[in-house]
Amino acid sequence: MTRLDAVVVGAGPNGLSAAVTLARAGLRVQVLEAHDRVGGGASSAALTRPGFVHDVGSAIHPLAVASPALRSWPLHAFGLSWVQPPAPVVHALSAQNSVTLERDLEAAAETLGPDGRAYRRLIAPLLHDWEGLLHDILRPLVRVPSRPVTLVRFGLRGLAPAQMLGRTLFRTAEARALWAGLAAHTALPLSTPGTSAATLVLAVLAHAVGWPFPRGGAQSLSDALAAYLRFLGGEVLTGVTVREPADLPPARVVLVDSSPGVLLNLLGSRAPDRYREALGRFRYAPGVQKFDYALSGPVPWADPRLNRSATLHLGGSDAEVMASERRPGEGPRPYVLAAQHTVFDSTRAPAGQHTLWAYTHVPPGSAADVRAQVERQIERFAPGFGARVLARHVTTAPALEAFSPVFRGGDVGGGAATLWGLLARPTLSSTPYRTPVRGFYLCSSSTPPGGGVHGMAGHQAALTALRDEFGLHEVP
Repeated sequence: MTRLDAVVVGAGPNGLSAAVTLARAGLRVQVLEAHDRVGGGASSAALTRPGFVHDVGSAIHPLAVASPALRSWPLHAFGLSWVQPPAPVVHALSAQNSVTLERDLEAAAETLGPDGRAYRRLIAPLLHDWEGLLHDILRPLVRVPSRPVTLVRFGLRGLAPAQMLGRTLFRTAEARALWAGLAAHTALPLSTPGTSAATLVLAVLAHAVGWPFPRGGAQSLSDALAAYLRFLGGEVLTGVTVREPADLPPARVVLVDSSPGVLLNLLGSRAPDRYREALGRFRYAPGVQKFDYALSGPVPWADPRLNRSATLHLGGSDAEVMASERRPGEGPRPYVLAAQHTVFDSTRAPAGQHTLWAYTHVPPGSAADVRAQVERQIERFAPGFGARVLARHVTTAPALEAFSPVFRGGDVGGGAATLWGLLARPTLSSTPYRTPVRGFYLCSSSTPPGGGVHGMAGHQAALTALRDEFGLHEVP
């Protein structure tokens, strides 16, 4: 066969973004995907009953709509449309008490009452230059920043543990709980240094772009990327498993949207021992256990404010959230991250019926059943929820890893978002996508900027390959 310019292993958002970047440069690109559909962690399926669309992995996508790469491509022309709920997120403290993070910064500050001024002082300077901030943090951190003042301002707050910063800045139970619920997205104990960084990013994005989701399911985003790639002349082959070098077609470069372990298998004996040892030290975060529900009606929230957002933090007080994240999977009141798409997107369920997407953190690789604790937590805020469940689908941490090896132990972020885990991802380098074997690159969430649906790991890896192997420093 004719030799390809590039092969991309894995059709997750990063793999597809890498392929699009290469195809935009005029290269002949082929993507190989083991599943029968593209998307990986950004895909959808009928997990419960026919007619119900459930997101297999990610459900809400602020980073996708803010991504410097994705937002610059004409994905709307290939079927992608965003659903923007009235509020980015609502945090439930008790059955009758919730706090809403409003899209407008001034409205958010007003909602937070006595803590509104502190919240505004924290967020406003970063929101003013949010695009510059993302430009610097959605790429390797071992480099000279383009917005040093903004990055320093971000770093001074972001380096702190979220627990310490939240309790230092805020006085009310509502503001502290809201902050803790945002911080729990890191899947790390909130006492971990650096957990304020991701918390700040999520808060800034809530005001800059909202927390939207693709109409019709996360699959719509991945399908739009694949359609755009085909429009550019690229090729996507599904149902193709790549485990060893012999499974790869001849190509000048290979980009791997998978785990460091899969990469090492493809490098084989060509990978030097020091590189193998470095990747062996790469650490992962706790896993998740995920729940998808088909419901006979909307979730019966006791507090109607929870109907203003698709994203819900069912966590209780900040102390409860901290306890849950300190001992994931052990407590009687776990922090539950939930998404109710069908309140705002009726295409995902039969008329009058609904879905609920939810997950909680568990120890790495744990297959222990935490459904009872999770459903008690949902019932705490929505009495009568269980009576509306038509069907449920439970995905354990091992099942997530079986679905995609990048989700090692059920870690959906591709690696722990500790300070070292962000700097050395998977190794300490200004170009961590490049491997010691010429022509091979890693482009998954185990490279900067890490987890989330943004495509930037794939985009940056592709730019590196274009410079290294093709002498191209600008992509149209």
